[in-house]
Amino acid sequence: MSTVNPDDIAKDQLTAFVERIERLEEEKKGISDDIKEVYAEAKGNGFDVKVLRKVISLRKQDADERAEQEAILDLYLQALGMPTA
Repeated sequence: MSTVNPDDIAKDQLTAFVERIERLEEEKKGISDDIKEVYAEAKGNGFDVKVLRKVISLRKQDADERAEQEAILDLYLQALGMPTA
């Protein structure tokens, strides 16, 4: 009868977690590189990348959150005496 050492199980689990995280980090880097390429392509086609990033950010928000942030921005701009849209 063979007994399993608890330290071996923990080591195997730890190794598995580390290897999975490393693979995911590599995939994330690949995706990040792909996104950079798309932004570069958009820039090459005349699009403003800074504004494009803002559009992407806004699309991630729900309508209520976006409206609230826009209202706060307008309030701050007014307080600073800056024209609002």
